Amino acid sequence: MPEGDTIYRTAAQLRRVLEGRTVSAARGRWEVEDAATLAERRCDSIETRGKHLLMHFDDQRVLHSHMGMTGSWHIYRRGEPWRKSQKAAAIVLDLEDFVVVCFSPKLLELVSSVQLKGNNYLRRLGPDLLGSSLDRDEIVARFRTQDRVSIGQAVMNQTVVCGIGNVYKSEVLFLETIHPLTPVRDLTDHQIWSLVERSEQLMRRNLEGYPRRTRFLPGEKLWVYDRSGDPCLKCGTRVEMIRQGDLGRSTYFCPECQTRTA
Repeated sequence: MPEGDTIYRTAAQLRRVLEGRTVSAARGRWEVEDAATLAERRCDSIETRGKHLLMHFDDQRVLHSHMGMTGSWHIYRRGEPWRKSQKAAAIVLDLEDFVVVCFSPKLLELVSSVQLKGNNYLRRLGPDLLGSSLDRDEIVARFRTQDRVSIGQAVMNQTVVCGIGNVYKSEVLFLETIHPLTPVRDLTDHQIWSLVERSEQLMRRNLEGYPRRTRFLPGEKLWVYDRSGDPCLKCGTRVEMIRQGDLGRSTYFCPECQTRTA
């Protein structure tokens, strides 16, 4: 499941083969019907904003992608077999030695840099947890706009902070011993900042390795995520799962370690 660390790693891999190089040919399906116009265009830079990946080309256009739950970018050497069906390929960028493919994205668009600046959603994104620096006061203030919302929903709100998805949500709340249904108003500023700091630390520890892990001990790599019905690795109580928010996102937690306050 792509989260902030996944997209960060993806961007680093794409830079090695694409940044500063010219696309020899391109093709795309309905999301980017004008993909062919990227032929003979140079990719100048690749950046991430939370779960969004932006490829900047030398004609002032940007290929904007969001992987959602199942999307992914792949890099193949020319002639190498693809690991996914060609039907799932939303765009294909041919280079001299490599082929870069985006499979099953939630969002894929080719826009001008001016259009990108006018993208209201991107403008509203909160600080990227893997950005250069984090402003404690700004982040706490953003969380305080969600005081009536449960923390399990607030940490997933990308206009508060960027990069946290289902896995980190469940794992960090467990490690911080916070019940996912706790309203943000019931948390202190210190608790909020501690949660954010731990999220950043775990993401950075996972930038080089895969599969993702939040438990750095022998055995299970994750504490509670996707372990509903299994014993908690700290206290032995059965891990539970609830669904939160309009999209019914799954949240895993230990009812003993993360006691819900009145």
